[in-house]
Amino acid sequence: MVFTKKLCYTDSKGTFEPINKEDIPMQLTVRQPSASEDAKHYTTERLRGEYLIETVFAPDDAILTYSHFDRIIAGGVMPVSKSVELVGCKELASDTFLQRREMGVINIGGKGKITVDGTVYDLKRYDGLYVGMGAKTLSFTSDDPADPAKFYINTCPAHKTYPTVKIDIDKANKRPLGSVETCNKRVINQYIHPAVMQSCQLCMGMTQLAPGSNWNSMPCHTHERRMEVYFYFDLKDNNVVFHMMGEPTETRHLLMHNEQAVISPSWSIHTGVGTSNYTFIWGMCGENQEFDDMDNIDPIDLR
Repeated sequence: MVFTKKLCYTDSKGTFEPINKEDIPMQLTVRQPSASEDAKHYTTERLRGEYLIETVFAPDDAILTYSHFDRIIAGGVMPVSKSVELVGCKELASDTFLQRREMGVINIGGKGKITVDGTVYDLKRYDGLYVGMGAKTLSFTSDDPADPAKFYINTCPAHKTYPTVKIDIDKANKRPLGSVETCNKRVINQYIHPAVMQSCQLCMGMTQLAPGSNWNSMPCHTHERRMEVYFYFDLKDNNVVFHMMGEPTETRHLLMHNEQAVISPSWSIHTGVGTSNYTFIWGMCGENQEFDDMDNIDPIDLR
């Protein structure tokens, strides 16, 4: 098996016991790391199994993927008719979900609420929230079941507790890039970033492509000191994204649909082209938080 899928476990009196999914809906998929040399030989099916996260949201559930690349967890929480909680589990060997982790959230759906240790945070579409290590209780609700919130999540290990911070999109640090002529005019909204707030190692933001632009992160790059997860959304109708990955001289592509995510190892390029414009959320963790610490690659050198 390329990966294993398990229901999360909870700690009960010092021992880990299975929990009933109907009681606490939370699913955790664990994926092992893969080597760049091996990835050169993957079939389409194997490539998708290793790196593509096909399902991110399900009603009244938390769908999470735990990658052993820098131990990031990426996924979605979509409360509809009831509250959804994130809890400690056997895979994390933790009493609580954020016992040794920090978390970033961006809402891409309707209005909703996140309750952190009793404090309620209201998040409308495109609002973000950073939750520091050590938060004990996490619950998610939607204001309107007919227009549910969709909370996209990235979380990674932390060594220090920083305060919980709500980041509205207008408070994000904005970096316009690209042009209409090169089909990559876009705005990078940095949410969890040293220019906005403090975190241990997690960086997270959202890039919006202008109408008529469909290339992201081109010219592309790698960054050996961090891995990254891309989550594509706002794709209308039957439009798709061709996500490029692999070593610069051994590129591959993954065909991605709306509201799907992809794991990008540090050795891989990460760029994509859509059949229309779209939005994507990026999350990084690893050695540092230097956004511009990357190795740029001239398109003419790609293979």
